[in-house]
Order: sequence, then C-alpha cells, then structure tokens
Amino acid sequence: MDTRQLAAFCAVVERKSFSQAAERLGVTQPAVSLQIRSLEQRLGRQLLDRSGRRVEPTEAGRVLYASAQRLLALEEHLLEELDADEEGAVTGTLELGASTGPGGTVVPLLLCEFHEQHPDVRVRLTVSDTQTLVDRVANRELELGIVGAARRHRGVTFEPFFRDEVVLAGPAGHRLAGKTISLDDLKNEQLIVMQEGAGVRQVLEDELRKAGLRLRDLDVSLELGLQESVRSAVLAGHGIAFISRLAIEADLEEGRVATARVRGLDPVREIFLARASGRSETRAARAFVSFAQERLPG
Repeated sequence: MDTRQLAAFCAVVERKSFSQAAERLGVTQPAVSLQIRSLEQRLGRQLLDRSGRRVEPTEAGRVLYASAQRLLALEEHLLEELDADEEGAVTGTLELGASTGPGGTVVPLLLCEFHEQHPDVRVRLTVSDTQTLVDRVANRELELGIVGAARRHRGVTFEPFFRDEVVLAGPAGHRLAGKTISLDDLKNEQLIVMQEGAGVRQVLEDELRKAGLRLRDLDVSLELGLQESVRSAVLAGHGIAFISRLAIEADLEEGRVATARVRGLDPVREIFLARASGRSETRAARAFVSFAQERLPG
C-alpha cells in the first residue's frame, strides 16, 4: 500500500479539510484529492464523508485511520533506523575476489587494515584467475572482483582501480639482469608464461600484438598456471617470465630476482574493479572501495 496515500488520508482526517491537509503536506489540493480517490478505489470503500462543512471519516475511514497511523509510525521508525545504520559502525559480510597478482600481495594487506578499522565486517577473499572471477561476479557469488583485465561481459561493469607494472623477471644473476633487450633477443630466451585467462598473460599478448608479434613467436618453454607458480619457477632458475611487479616486490628488495626491459614493450596494466551490473552496493563494499582508493597508487 502506498504510504503517501495513507499520509494524505490521515492529514485530511486530522485537519478535516483537503486544503489544510495539502498545506500541511506541502502539495496542491488536487494532489491530495487524487491520493484519496486512488486509495478509496484500491480499497473499494468510501473513506471520507464530504457532504458537510467539514470532512469526516466514514466508519471504514475510522478503522483505516487507526491502522494507518501505526503503519506511518512504523515507516518513520524504519527510516530512522536506516539513517542511524548509515552513520553507525559498518557491519555485514564483504565477499570479494582478486586475481593472483593483487590477490597475492596488495589486496590481503588492504583487507587486514580495513578489518582493523571495521572489525564488525566479516571478510571473505577468493583468489583465482581473472575470467573465473568475472564469471562469479556476474553470477553474484562475489560482490566485487579486483582483476587484471576488463573482460567483456554483459553482466559486469568495470572501473579502473589502480595501476600495476608488468616486468620481465629472472633469477638473480641472470645474464639479462638490468639490461634492455630487443624483441629478437627475447625470442631466443626460454619464457615461462601463465595460463590462458590470467590478466598478466592478456596484457603481454596485447603488447606483443602492438609490436606485430604473437605469443607463439616466442620460445614458451613452460605454461605454469597462475602467478605464484610462475614466481616459484623463476626463483628456482627455470627461466624468465613477465610478472606483476607487485608479486615480486619483496624478492626484488631482497635480491632474489632481477628485471630486464624489452624495447618496444610497455606492459603496464590497469587493475579493475568488477561489479555485477545493476547490483545494489552494500555499505561494507562501499566502505572498502573508499578505504582502498585512499591508499592505492592511481
């Protein structure tokens, strides 16, 4: 039932006048008359006696008036609770996913810091490849996805979240460490890559395409799933790989890996925030996004 119709009805009963009820509600008298007429048609009863100098409720109108007052009071109480909830502590569950680059490094730390500020929020993080996460966001299994590529999907919207550099990494002491090499030099190296669906791999393939090459033009010796597997293989000296700088930041600082540049390739990727199209955002998700944007590089 439309509470605006009930509010108009109660105002007429209390003021015994359509014009005074309209003045109280801040609307026109015809608007009030329309609300009352619609309410009477919906209920199939005459609610107001308009025959005298003053408007009086009928027997059905008196019954409705008592119940309408309770319903309007309940509506007001509900709105007050919602307002208080917006101003109070953030609560609820935050279900999100992150691809293996950000999901293995920056996102877990962000979530730990976020939880320290909002201890009443229960956090659940899923780490997987980009395509799987996009599908799960579309199916509303996850509220947010933090992914390394904006895969076209009818049920998902993407917005830039932060930027991540993709670097060519090898074990410490590798002959290419610290050098800038050509694409021809790269063709002569054994390359480790991630599986199809990984955001870093898509960025690499896009950059190669711009340079007139494809991944099959390189000497891909190993395809090892996701980022942590590739990182382990590089650390063990089994080859070189394009990998998120975020994933090897600690290794670089401790001298366990080294990087090289490839002339003609600039694989900097945008990390995207994926949401299901049309899904209403929870307060926990809104708070996390705001928290993260204050701390992440643009």
